[in-house]
Amino acid sequence: MQFSSYRDLREKLLAREMSCEAVVMAYLQRIEATRDRNIYISVFYDEALRQARSLDRKLDAGETPGKLFGMPMAIKDNISIEGTGLTCASKILSNYTAVYDATVIRRLKEEDAVFLGKVNMDEFAMGSSNENSSFGPVPNPYDSTKVPGGSSGGSAAAVAGDLALVALGSDTGGSVRQPAGFCNVVGLKPTYGRISRYGVVAFGSSFDQIGILSKNADDAAAVLGVIAGNDGSDATSSHNQVPDYGAEMEGVSLRGLKIGIPKEYFPESLNSDVASVIQERLDLLRSLGAEMIPITLPESDYAIAAYYILTTAEASSNLARFDGARYGYRSEKSSDLSDMYVNSRTEGFGEEVKRRIMLGTYVLSAGYYDTYYKKAQQVRRVFLNRYREALANVDVIAGPTSPFPPFGIGDKMDDPLEMYLADVFTVPASIAGIPALSVPVGFDSSGLPVGMQLIGNFFEEGKLLGTARAVQNAGKV
Repeated sequence: MQFSSYRDLREKLLAREMSCEAVVMAYLQRIEATRDRNIYISVFYDEALRQARSLDRKLDAGETPGKLFGMPMAIKDNISIEGTGLTCASKILSNYTAVYDATVIRRLKEEDAVFLGKVNMDEFAMGSSNENSSFGPVPNPYDSTKVPGGSSGGSAAAVAGDLALVALGSDTGGSVRQPAGFCNVVGLKPTYGRISRYGVVAFGSSFDQIGILSKNADDAAAVLGVIAGNDGSDATSSHNQVPDYGAEMEGVSLRGLKIGIPKEYFPESLNSDVASVIQERLDLLRSLGAEMIPITLPESDYAIAAYYILTTAEASSNLARFDGARYGYRSEKSSDLSDMYVNSRTEGFGEEVKRRIMLGTYVLSAGYYDTYYKKAQQVRRVFLNRYREALANVDVIAGPTSPFPPFGIGDKMDDPLEMYLADVFTVPASIAGIPALSVPVGFDSSGLPVGMQLIGNFFEEGKLLGTARAVQNAGKV
């Protein structure tokens, strides 16, 4: 029992051709049969079936179904669902149970979505391969020797493997888009503030944004329309009105669409297979009426440096609360309070998290704040201005999601700098706070997925999703 889109599933459910319980049971059975893939950290067997039966009774009673009636969803394990584990794939939170629902979870429940479970991720959302997890790595659905990307690797692998119809992830510097590209699914990071962060465990607070992974742009639009909007519990959430994304998508046509092509997104170091697949799709879009406009984003080389200075600084502050005193893992090797703090954090955090905490503490320290952190903030403003200028003349910006295809499990674990370069094309949109997504556009010579990143202007998710649908459909012609 598989579905190409939520529209397909919804029509069958409302026509009573199948029950919610049967659909959810089919997903749960597939999840159980693939537990060796390590995608799900926890599965809500009983609760998911209770939700499904409740929705069937709702339909029997003639009640109006919600906008996401019966949608089977996977949730990244840094998003709070009351009464369930919230581990962030870290030993330090291995015994923690969430005490409230994140705003996005509450809104999804109100519209009748069904949660199948929590999925694997890089610890505290820090990583680009889903290997930095205390639960172990997740294999790529297209090649079990390759990574699925990260940090939302479990979310992307769940959708790609038909273990959820849609999944929520979080995107700080590409953590939804990059795994979407590696797993051949759509991955949307909306404008910063478009979705409430209340109930999401913070990594880099001025970057973090909940994202959506789905098989197509229409499903992403349906979920975005439910979870977007201002939230009194999150002061950074936007007051901008939430539009009808479906209607905005319908207004997008390839004919006359201006697509900006930054030369900086096509360096000589770009993998030849990736370059070939992206160029082939761009040529197809041109033949269908889109206009390709060369643009330049000259400060792109500074993106990775600025991003890792700013996000590690925020991470070092955000993760200070995980000290073994109030909740989570506490070391048994402590003789006094100071030892308890040090040992709990040393034993509880993984290597990548500790690396970023130390780097962030360093750039915020006396004597280095102005040299690194303040300068990175100035670079951030330059990026914002550059992308605003570029997007004033084009509808969207297009390029590769990743500079290379999915790489082998373990290949980059000993070289953090090389790992960080996996996000070289995705971090600029995060630095600027603008919406971006990855859409599948083909496969390399080894049969591994290649994603195209599309970047739009502030709060133009509808145009971005409409473009993504046109790009994806163009490949089916």
